[in-house]
Amino acid sequence: MTIVEEPGGTAEPTPSGTADPTAPSGAYVGGPGSAYELTDSEKTFIGAHIGIAIAALIVGSLMGPLQAFQFSGLDLYPYLEPVIQSYYQGLTLHGVLNALVWTTFFIVGFTNLTTMKGLGRPLSHPMINKVGFWVMTIGLVVTAIPILTNSASVLYTFYPPLKANWAFYLGLTLVVVGSWIEGLGFYLTLGAWRKDNPGVRSPFVALGGIINAAMWQIATLGVAVLILTMLLPWSFGLIDGTDPTLARTYFWFTGHPLVYFWLLPAYVSWYGMLPRQAGGKLFSDSLARLAFWMFLIVSVPVGFHHQFVDPGVPQTWKWIHAGLTYSVFFPSMITAFTVIASLEYAAKRRGGTGLVGWIRQLPWLDPSVAAQLLAAILFVFGGIGGLTNASYNLNLVIHNTAWVPGHFHLTVASAVTLSFIGITYWMVPHLSGRALWRPGLAVAQAWVWFVGMIIFSNAMHVLGLLGAPRRTPLGDATYVPEEWEGHLLRTSIGGGILLISVLMYAAIMIMTVRGKKIPAGDVPEVPIAESIRSPQLTPLWLDRFKPWLLAAGALLVIAYGPQLVDQIWNMNLNSPGTEFVPW
Repeated sequence: MTIVEEPGGTAEPTPSGTADPTAPSGAYVGGPGSAYELTDSEKTFIGAHIGIAIAALIVGSLMGPLQAFQFSGLDLYPYLEPVIQSYYQGLTLHGVLNALVWTTFFIVGFTNLTTMKGLGRPLSHPMINKVGFWVMTIGLVVTAIPILTNSASVLYTFYPPLKANWAFYLGLTLVVVGSWIEGLGFYLTLGAWRKDNPGVRSPFVALGGIINAAMWQIATLGVAVLILTMLLPWSFGLIDGTDPTLARTYFWFTGHPLVYFWLLPAYVSWYGMLPRQAGGKLFSDSLARLAFWMFLIVSVPVGFHHQFVDPGVPQTWKWIHAGLTYSVFFPSMITAFTVIASLEYAAKRRGGTGLVGWIRQLPWLDPSVAAQLLAAILFVFGGIGGLTNASYNLNLVIHNTAWVPGHFHLTVASAVTLSFIGITYWMVPHLSGRALWRPGLAVAQAWVWFVGMIIFSNAMHVLGLLGAPRRTPLGDATYVPEEWEGHLLRTSIGGGILLISVLMYAAIMIMTVRGKKIPAGDVPEVPIAESIRSPQLTPLWLDRFKPWLLAAGALLVIAYGPQLVDQIWNMNLNSPGTEFVPW
């Protein structure tokens, strides 16, 4: 591929944040990469989000290997009583802390940073974001109490008729509402920036995070309605039962776009930061924006592909959502092309040559870059497996088998988590003013995670193809055939390697924040990439929310409206609120 830089064009002079028409790169003046420095209080505020996120990741990740070990007969749960009383309590802790708490707190904190640094200004209403943070934090505490007391071991999917203590549902609601409140702060800040910079294209690193916040607010309407109209009243004893089919529809209205809520901040880094770290530039500002707008439109109306075996959903709607799920393939391919092109451009500027030989010239010894590159490689396999999940016929083979957790460990636990880990390798030093402790060990940590995840996820995929069920302590099962045993052992080995990686990461983070302050000039900067082509030449329709929000709303009504009306109209709250546990 030959990449030629285009001139910045002839964009007229505009206020702060415009493209400089004399700069070949189309660099912003006062926009991305501007001289705006976060204040100490802003760094502390962002750091509070990241600190809670990392703590949740570490604690939650300690639960994961316990389940992996149990698969091959090494059951450590009896030794952890009364702290952890069952396999399902540990599985709930693992899912809630890693899939919900780690991701949500990190994403909101990271979006605070990209909004302020991308726009080159402080939040317009910082008190709104502070209120949102405290609502999220209070919600986390309220949620944690019933989980730790084993009164909410309902897994992170919390399907009824499994019933948790009311505090579990209330706490999750507060976490979501808190993220909504902080999202409002992002919108207001972007609005203030646009008022001061009429006609100027919004900086991508800020816009991408704010698009994700908008998608999240649309997507979480499903779980909000589920909790407020069904699960909370049920747990309080105000209604006698639930409608499990309607509950699952509400949940998966949120549950699949949750994947893109996790993924898009990693894409913000892959598009808008990783090229700078690799020594290059963003290949196409326009393609980056187009991909994010397409995710806003197609990420929500896909939930019924998780309900292919549910008898309460007509087959027609399952086929419609299968097709819409495949449509997510298009922005994913745009992302693959654009990110690879950006990296190739960077590597060839560093002396790389050949069709693939340039890959060797990427800065693999930079722990942040290495972690994100390895995350992207793992995500290739996760994306391919996702096509199987989306297929109506193939899904019938792997539905509710070990294939499914094998798949999402390549997405949320690899593409997302390993990318976020890589981001923290510059972000924590930037916020704390302390040097990253042992960068070589950080590179090794990323590779250990990569190797462990390959072994673990491959074993889970094969077990799924052999019919092994998910959400099951297979080490206690009496029906395990001999052909499963080697793969169960590989699951445990992969889980053990991942545990080593988690402990390495914990040590690196703890020692980093305990280290000595370094001179201001040595503190890592926020790596915001310029675009090869001036962002000011990006079409205006790729910088406006209104048409994309209207399109997203229209498609949502088409894909969900008739079926939701039917399920709500025929709602039957006949599933009793029994206080039973699955062990």
